Amino acid sequence: MPRVREIEIDEVPADARPIYQRYATDYGPFLNQVKIFAHRPPALRHIMGMLLELADEAVLPKRYLEIALVVVSKLNECEYCVAHHAPRLMDLGLSADAVADILADQVPGFDQVDTLVRDYAVQVTNTPGRIRDAMHERLHLQFSEEQIVELTLRVALCGFFNRFNDAMGIEMEDGVEAEMTARSAAMGD
Repeated sequence: MPRVREIEIDEVPADARPIYQRYATDYGPFLNQVKIFAHRPPALRHIMGMLLELADEAVLPKRYLEIALVVVSKLNECEYCVAHHAPRLMDLGLSADAVADILADQVPGFDQVDTLVRDYAVQVTNTPGRIRDAMHERLHLQFSEEQIVELTLRVALCGFFNRFNDAMGIEMEDGVEAEMTARSAAMGD
C-alpha cells in the first residue's frame, strides 16, 4: 500500500492532466507512480514531462536506454522498475535469461556496446566519482556527447525513481507482473 493517498487525474491542475494521462498510458503502465507524483504538480509537470519529451526526441537508441534502466533497477533492487522495463528489453531482442543475468560478466545476446552501456550504468550507480577517463573514451567512440549526457541523466534519474518508488511504497499495477511472466514463458518456447 502506498505511503500516501493516490491522486486521481481529476484532482490535478488542468495544465498537468495531459502529462498525467500520457505518462500513465503512452509512456508505459506507470499509473500508480503518477498517482503519487501528482501530489506535487510541479514534479509531475517537470519530471514526467521531461521524460515524455526525451522519449519524443529519442536521441539514444531504445535498447541502450532499457539496458541501462534494467541494470540500475536491478542494482537498487527496485522490483517496480525491473517489472516495467524488463519486458521492454525483451521486446528489443534480449532473452528472458539475458535480462535475468544482465549483471553477469557475460550476457547472452550482448554485443560490445551493450556491455559498455551496462558497465557505465553500474559505475554511474555505484561509483560515479571514480569513473576513469578510459570509460569516457570508450563512450565517445560509440555515442555523441548529447547521447552520453542523456545516458548519464537517465541512469541517475532511474536511481532516483528506484528510491522514490520504494520509499513511497508504490505498488505494481495490475497485470504488469503477469505480462512479464507471459513474455518470459513465450520466449522460452
